[in-house]
Amino acid sequence: MKLDLAKQSQLLIAEDQALAKSHMKYALDQLGFQHVDYVDRASHAITALTNQHYDAVICAYDLREDHGGYGLFEQLRAEHTIPLTTGFVFTSADTSPEAVHAIIELQPDEFLAKPFSVNQLDKRLFKVLRRKKVLAEVYEHMDRGNFEDALDAIDAFLIEPRNAEYFPLALKTKGDLLLLCAHYHDAKDFFEAVINVQDFAWAKFGLSKCYVQLEEFDNAEKTVLELAFNRKTMLPAYDLLSELKIKEHAFDDALECITVASDISPRNISRHQKAHQLSRITHDYKSQFDSAKKVVRYGKDSIHDTPDIYLAAARAGVDFAMTADAADTNNIVKQTNDYLRQLKTAHPKAKVNEQLHVINARLCYLQNDSDKAKTMMEALNLDHWEDKPAEELIDTAKAFHEVGLQGNSIKILETLELKQANNGDNDSLLSQYIKQEKTEKATIALSPRSLNNAAVLHYQKGELTKSFEVFHQAFKIMPKNPAIALNLLQALISKRGAPQGDTVGIAKLIKRCRFSIENAKLSEEQQVRYENIKSRLLQVA
Repeated sequence: MKLDLAKQSQLLIAEDQALAKSHMKYALDQLGFQHVDYVDRASHAITALTNQHYDAVICAYDLREDHGGYGLFEQLRAEHTIPLTTGFVFTSADTSPEAVHAIIELQPDEFLAKPFSVNQLDKRLFKVLRRKKVLAEVYEHMDRGNFEDALDAIDAFLIEPRNAEYFPLALKTKGDLLLLCAHYHDAKDFFEAVINVQDFAWAKFGLSKCYVQLEEFDNAEKTVLELAFNRKTMLPAYDLLSELKIKEHAFDDALECITVASDISPRNISRHQKAHQLSRITHDYKSQFDSAKKVVRYGKDSIHDTPDIYLAAARAGVDFAMTADAADTNNIVKQTNDYLRQLKTAHPKAKVNEQLHVINARLCYLQNDSDKAKTMMEALNLDHWEDKPAEELIDTAKAFHEVGLQGNSIKILETLELKQANNGDNDSLLSQYIKQEKTEKATIALSPRSLNNAAVLHYQKGELTKSFEVFHQAFKIMPKNPAIALNLLQALISKRGAPQGDTVGIAKLIKRCRFSIENAKLSEEQQVRYENIKSRLLQVA
């Protein structure tokens, strides 16, 4: 039977190392495969898969040309070039945790560590080919997006005793299909029934996803935390925990979870993009810039390499510079300008002049040339601005606000918020950020860069109430900045002498300030100042 399957199967091998290719050819000859094509570049593999059907692809993870094996499989999946009826096997000499996690996340059908024996290839490859053959009808429905038909097909498959060898895979596939069909109550019952028989991790993940969709958040968190403490399931568990925290609007916790997952497997672009969105909502400007930089680093020369990733990095750099200490601003601006240069090099024909105009206006403002920045923004062409991408409009709103054209800023954000609502996109991270920006721009007239300076000036003039109010505004949009937190505590102590009025609100504010300070790296002067402030807080408590 094995020999017949080998003779019938069409294989594609993507390998660029001569010795590895020679070993592969020898092994496949020994196993009886007769229809084998070899390519040494990812682009050639894409061409081959576009032109004909293969039963399996064996691909080197560390292809040296084009996007590598990782980028190849990612592109094949994204563009639906490879059907589910085609098996995909990764081979890799790199078995570092980073590489292994990256491969596992892509979910190939098998993984072989180099060097491997003929027997190892025999066992893994034939297992993949047989699975694809017996579940072909299910996979064909799934490739066409007919998930309900696929569900019917998998149910028919599961009642046949002769298919018992493949029941574990078929059960997992059924769980995936129930989720794809949004049958969450049925899926919940199914996963619970599976777990009662055998404690499969995939069933626990499926059950957790059902809990999230059914808003049973306590059950979801309990189940996911169990998975997070297991090294084998830690990565997807932190991803799911992040989704749960987003549902609960606990954005700081969501960012912490997604950051842990990103550190475990740094090549996942969508995870860095989610971290970027969460960082904006939580006003963590450093994390925002770091996440945007990682998108460029890992997305370069891949399907993710678009003008948008460079623009996002530059905008995040400007946001960070607006809120950073003066000593760090020049370095951040330098990095920002470097991403703009990279954009021009990677995409010289990109039509991004208006977006660059806004970024350059913001950079002028950063360099204390606010008059020029305002002139640039007043000269901006706003014809058909409602049709522009959301990220471009958000950056434009920020620029208008920074140069004092607050009305223009709020108008853009109000229009964006309405557009998101009309699209049924009220709960996305982007919508949350637009709402937050609109509220902050409407209630806080000054830019982040101006707030602290204005508050210090009020403090020096003895205008303690006004100083406290402005420092409080600054802390709302820069809660991770220890210098702002120190200034706010100083103003609070000077203004009140002893806590009065809303003592609960004051206590919460003090706690948030102390958390920000104690989780930051302080200079020697800041540390001394903080010790003095703590002593005064104890005296007035």
